[in-house]
Amino acid sequence: MEIGFSPRKQNLTLYLNIGEGCDEDLLSKLGKHKLGLGCLYFKRLSDVDETVLEKLIEKSVENIRAD
Repeated sequence: MEIGFSPRKQNLTLYLNIGEGCDEDLLSKLGKHKLGLGCLYFKRLSDVDETVLEKLIEKSVENIRAD
């Protein structure tokens, strides 16, 4: 699985492979979110910048395909 999504009761959850080279600059521009081990949590899609989210997803897919 390259990307996972789960609409949980408390948060929307994206399962990503951001990796050790996590782009702090992108995360700082994302909006209101929490980051776990391989998970990105946010309450509503309107809480995050969709363009930045798309870039994070693209980087995650690149990381997975590079391994």
